[in-house]
Amino acid sequence: MTFLEYVPERRAAPRHRVLRAGTILIGSGSVNCMARNMSTTGAMLGVTSSVGIPQYFTLILSPDGRYTPCCVMWRQQMLIGIMFA
Repeated sequence: MTFLEYVPERRAAPRHRVLRAGTILIGSGSVNCMARNMSTTGAMLGVTSSVGIPQYFTLILSPDGRYTPCCVMWRQQMLIGIMFA
């Protein structure tokens, strides 16, 4: 068994791999992103840089174009983990 098999899942819902283009709305501007995995409660987004992305923002994902309020739970240089609000 590997280490990951011993680590309990802490997310409220399991995530599934996806590849969906999106837009992070920041005030009057926006940042392009790519959803890498998603669940009913959150997602991991790939970005060119997580610098300047606020703690709370609105996300628009294709193809449905729904506006979803989000909260950043963690961030790395080019990835952010979000929870849908």
